[in-house]
Amino acid sequence: MRRLLYISPALLFVLLAGYFALGLQRDPQKLPSALIDKPAPEFALEALGGRPGLARADLVGKVTLVNFFASWCAPCRIEHSMLMRLAGGARFDLVGVAYKDKPQDAEKLLGQLGDPYQRIGQDRDGRTGIDFGVYGVPETYVVDKEGRIRFRQVGPLTAEDYEQKILPLLHQLGG
Repeated sequence: MRRLLYISPALLFVLLAGYFALGLQRDPQKLPSALIDKPAPEFALEALGGRPGLARADLVGKVTLVNFFASWCAPCRIEHSMLMRLAGGARFDLVGVAYKDKPQDAEKLLGQLGDPYQRIGQDRDGRTGIDFGVYGVPETYVVDKEGRIRFRQVGPLTAEDYEQKILPLLHQLGG
């Protein structure tokens, strides 16, 4: 019995070390989404500035990239140059959701860095983000022509992400 008392802390240590070692092998960018291959949630967001607003109905008919961003988000600023390069692509529509942001701050960001979006909706209270399953900004979703979410990019979108993940999916979706 006394031997068990001495061995149990070592055994507990080995079990915890194994558990954490398995956790370190997981890619933190791959956060599961329960909405993949399911319809995008219903929403209707007020417009930002003079641009058209954004609703679920706007995601149907053409492959769409939905980008959640905020002026207070440093990684969003890093990602912005990539979005500007993608803007106006014939393969898809690029729409934005100003997530938990003040309208004047989002306008200022777009005034400074450029506006890559065809439409922008204001998600001031974060409700639409919650419905999409947003963990934090930036996050980008690929929505197919039928309005189903097909892909989710957590964190800033890079050229590598676009070339290796999104572009092949766009070819597959006919976008």
